[in-house]
Amino acid sequence: MTERDTPHAALTRLIWPLRLTRAGLFAERAARAFWPVWSIMFATVAAFAFGLAPRLDPVWLWSGLGLVAVALAGSIARGVLRFRMPTHAEALNRLDRTLPGRPISALLDHPAVGASDPATQSVWAAHLRRMAARAHSARAPEPDLRLSRHDPFALRYIAATALAMAVLFGSMGRVGDMGDAVNFGTGPAIASGPSWEGWVEPPVYTGLPSLYLNEILAEGFETPQGSRITFRSYGEPGGVTITTDVGTAPLADADAYAQSVTVDRSGTFTVDGPMGRSWAISVLPDQAPAVALDGEVTGEPPGQMQFAFTATDDYGVTSGTATLRLDVDAVDRRFGLALPPEPRDALVLDLPMPFRGSRAAFTEVMLEDLSEHPFANLPVSMTLSVTDDAGQIGSVTHDLPRLPGRRFFDPLANALIEMRRDILWNRENAPRAAQILRAVTWAPEEGLDEGVYLQIRSAIRRLESAVDTLSPDMRDQVADILWNAAMILEEGDLDDALERLRQAQERLSEAMRQGASDEEIAELMQDLREAMDDYMRQLAENAQPGEDRPDDSGERMDLSMNDLEEMMRQIEELMQQGRMAEAQEMLNALQQMLENMEMTQGEGGDGPQTPGQQAMEGLQDTLRDQQDLSDDAFRDLQDQLNPGRPQQGQQGQQGEQDGDPTGGEGGENGEGQSLADRQEALRRMLEDQQSRLPGAGTDAGQEALRRLDEAARAMEDAEGALEEGDLPGALDAQSDALEALREGMTELGRALAQDQTGQDPGQGMADGNMSPDRQVQDPLGRQAGNSGAFGSDDAMADREEAFRRSRELLDELRRRSSEQDRPEVERDYLRRLLDQF
Repeated sequence: MTERDTPHAALTRLIWPLRLTRAGLFAERAARAFWPVWSIMFATVAAFAFGLAPRLDPVWLWSGLGLVAVALAGSIARGVLRFRMPTHAEALNRLDRTLPGRPISALLDHPAVGASDPATQSVWAAHLRRMAARAHSARAPEPDLRLSRHDPFALRYIAATALAMAVLFGSMGRVGDMGDAVNFGTGPAIASGPSWEGWVEPPVYTGLPSLYLNEILAEGFETPQGSRITFRSYGEPGGVTITTDVGTAPLADADAYAQSVTVDRSGTFTVDGPMGRSWAISVLPDQAPAVALDGEVTGEPPGQMQFAFTATDDYGVTSGTATLRLDVDAVDRRFGLALPPEPRDALVLDLPMPFRGSRAAFTEVMLEDLSEHPFANLPVSMTLSVTDDAGQIGSVTHDLPRLPGRRFFDPLANALIEMRRDILWNRENAPRAAQILRAVTWAPEEGLDEGVYLQIRSAIRRLESAVDTLSPDMRDQVADILWNAAMILEEGDLDDALERLRQAQERLSEAMRQGASDEEIAELMQDLREAMDDYMRQLAENAQPGEDRPDDSGERMDLSMNDLEEMMRQIEELMQQGRMAEAQEMLNALQQMLENMEMTQGEGGDGPQTPGQQAMEGLQDTLRDQQDLSDDAFRDLQDQLNPGRPQQGQQGQQGEQDGDPTGGEGGENGEGQSLADRQEALRRMLEDQQSRLPGAGTDAGQEALRRLDEAARAMEDAEGALEEGDLPGALDAQSDALEALREGMTELGRALAQDQTGQDPGQGMADGNMSPDRQVQDPLGRQAGNSGAFGSDDAMADREEAFRRSRELLDELRRRSSEQDRPEVERDYLRRLLDQF
């Protein structure tokens, strides 16, 4: 047995567990013996902290203190008799019982027989080593401090709760008043026991806690203005009095036990009598709230006023208003505004307040639609006012050059709104307004909507029916009629998509001339886009099925969809840059284009074609065949990279039967012709078309020939790559050929436009329907119509179907390019194909 495993060493390591176990036994026995002592002390201290002593008659107080003293003495004596100091042996026994096999007893024991026998000694030593190992893990047990068996009614918890409540809500300083209450002095005034209490209650809206005067030991304190001091005296009436100059002093009443005073100013508050005190009170003034405009007052289309404001107060803002008054001095007193305005009450709007959080400092946004108010679009003064709980008001005034309201850009609607403004300004303007409205409705067959005309005539009859002066009710009726008519003219109540498009253009043009805001311009631009979409959709729906004319309205519609959207985007950019003159010119060009589209809608006839039309159709066929060839080469590339993929069509089957996935020399079509042969045939066709190309002698014609030469060279490169079986290289060259063909056809259209100046619309190129500088293509760059317009593979009359298929093809290309299991060369080609669109 090593020295570490000896019983003496094991017992030495148990010194601290034994000490802790003995301390736990001491705590258990002390708690069980003396719990009544601290329970009585807790209850007594809580009673005095709640001010019980001053309220009791001295006899009762002395009796209570006597009972408390007897109870304390009895419980202490009981505890001393029951308490027994734990011994070392008891601690050792408690610790030993927590271990399995009671190893400590084993270490202190010795064998009863066979002490001299070597075998017995060996067994005993092994047993001691095991016991020493167990004793090494000994830990002091937790003491059992449960007293439920000794205190079945939980009196100790009641006393502890009373003490906790006294600490939180009572005053521990009152415990010291017990000496005064029991009257150890000899004076008769003290024997009678006069006492007092006082509270300072700040206004509720401040959120500050109340102060207890009896606990304020300092010579002075601060409190908000408007605080209420409540004073209560006990004992004989008049034994304790107060004097103060912080507010209106309460009336003297000898029989009054309670008095109160409101703190209006700084001063002193003095309690005269036994235990009297005096304090210097400093008033914290309630600051008036403040409000400020955060930024500028702006208009939010179509006609809302918007501004942000910031309000602050030391305790919190309760409400606020925005008051709008007409600024007559700033009005341009001309026409209907030359007369003095009729008196009109100020417009008062409630400012928004935060629903949650502090109102001491906040920022809110005011949004209000005042388009129909008589002050709309006139200069006003706006006064922002906020009020706090004390009734104090803070305000700020700003002059607005124009109260934001709805702007009308339709000329007739604008005229109606101006007449409405005039009669709301002064009813004496009624005859003048009726006269102008009669002039507006002269010759109503000239494009004036019947419903609008009837509303204007109704307003005229009401204006002219006034014998002397227009009544306020009649004035308001006329104002409503004119507003509704203007709204119909401005927003449109028409089923004609083209008419809505024209109105949107005119409104945008008028807004640009009037210097409208960016928000109003953006809204009108969006209206123009929506009207354009409706009009183009109507053209698509009205297209005649089965038509396959190279110059029909359907083809012109396709090119205009992209071209017109690009023009609108450029117009918007110019307006954002402040280049209004250029934007107006482009808007006029857009309007002219739409008028030409209307003129040429349905035209295109089946008459004889010009050389320009024939050349464009030939190039269109070449472009279509080249795209088909590129598609076949791409499918062969897929078959080459994915031999097990399902076959689509019969393209390349001959090559597969021969064991060559590329179809022999670059793959073959269903007739046995290889892709390289087809590429050669397309190149020869293009060269033949170049020899008969019109438009020579112009810059655009020379540029068209150069682009077609590039297409021919790219076709020759693709032909060589196909012969060598290099499908990726062939696809790249074919892509270059397609791009060069498109550019050559665009230049050819420009050259034809220059040659055909002065010809009737429809001769080779629809006049006004296409700009010679346009560069348009469908999402997949297919089917060149005459004049360089590009469409889909088939001459489909239903253009919506063409758009749908284009989107499907693009989605399929994107899906395949994102599949990670496809070969990198295929994915690279797909990405390059998508880059073109």
